[in-house]
Amino acid sequence: MIGFIATVRSWVPAPSLGRDVIVAAGVIAFLAFPVVAQDGIGPLPDNAEARSYGGGWNCALGYRVAGEDCIAIDIPENAYATGRSYGSGWACRRGYEEAGGTACEAIPVPEKAFLRSSGYDWQCERGYREDGETCVLIVLPNNAYLTNDTSSSGWTCERGFTASSSDCVPIAVPENGYITNADHGEEWACERGFFEIDGRCDPVALPPNAFLDPAFYGPGWRCERGFEKVGTACVAIDLPANAHLERSGNAWRCDRGFQLTDGECVLGR
Repeated sequence: MIGFIATVRSWVPAPSLGRDVIVAAGVIAFLAFPVVAQDGIGPLPDNAEARSYGGGWNCALGYRVAGEDCIAIDIPENAYATGRSYGSGWACRRGYEEAGGTACEAIPVPEKAFLRSSGYDWQCERGYREDGETCVLIVLPNNAYLTNDTSSSGWTCERGFTASSSDCVPIAVPENGYITNADHGEEWACERGFFEIDGRCDPVALPPNAFLDPAFYGPGWRCERGFEKVGTACVAIDLPANAHLERSGNAWRCDRGFQLTDGECVLGR
């Protein structure tokens, strides 16, 4: 019995021999079956180019990866291959727009218009303006000139005139006033030294020790440094001891370390 068991054991392969057999079988299987290309790796298929770095390959322009092959992209007329791996792989040429995801149709450009440099839209020629999907002639009134804004009237009035309906009428400027040339807001303003009152430009009543101030609020003047406004006059500031004029020059405050008490600056505690 013991001899029989020994005989059987002699036929069982050692553990190390079993591992060697498994490894050898794996190598044989690896060499026997070809490697399947996946997205730019493996054998170089037709219509593909080897990558300049990193190994692998890319499909030629106009082709895209399909398993281990590069298949042609169906590019419609008036389109070109983008070379991108995402999306349709094509885009419409300048002057064309995508239609239904399968075609490129010409962008309709009306008469008296031209295709913008972007190639995606059109613009009316100078002297014409947009009216829906057409370009119509701009009727230029007297005392007006053409602008680059073809989406509105296409014109603006000359200096000294303002638009009224489809005409340019003179701006009524009072004496001692001038035209502002502003696109929005007041069309005229008073000259320096004058103040707007009820559509007139009245002279500013400048008191002694004051100067003209162009600020849009206030009386139109400001007191000199060392004077303060009292009613319509500029009165000299009576500066107490241990005080100084503020930044404006028209008021005062106590020096650092002093506090105001009964109109005087006394040493604080």
